Amino acid sequence: MQDATIALFKRAGWNIYADGRSYFPSIDDTEIECMLIRAQEMARYVDHGVLDAGLTGIDWVVESGLAVTSVTTLTYAKQSRRKVRWVLAVPEGSGFEKAEDLEGKIVATELVEVSKRYFAPRASMSRSNSVGAQRK
Repeated sequence: MQDATIALFKRAGWNIYADGRSYFPSIDDTEIECMLIRAQEMARYVDHGVLDAGLTGIDWVVESGLAVTSVTTLTYAKQSRRKVRWVLAVPEGSGFEKAEDLEGKIVATELVEVSKRYFAPRASMSRSNSVGAQRK
């Protein structure tokens, strides 16, 4: 996402210069300071006042559960300008065709809280499923 974000700023008239080793790229505007952090952590940094604003996916804002305000929606991604969507994927031929078929199964996800909320209306699943974080 770093390259897509730098391109977004360029279209807005700013030039960002990022060194692969630094979390603090330079920008051609002395009023702005940049910081590169993981998208998953952005809402926390904004909520705690470390950053004035941040660019991250709405999925990570929802996942954080923090009271940050979404000012605008930007549609861009690593590979295209199309919206990114999350899917519930299962092995082909597994017999699982809908979320309810996963009752009692283990679900791995990076979006732990979002996944818990998704499965919660399926009451029998919310207690029997183990929803865990998958980190890189």
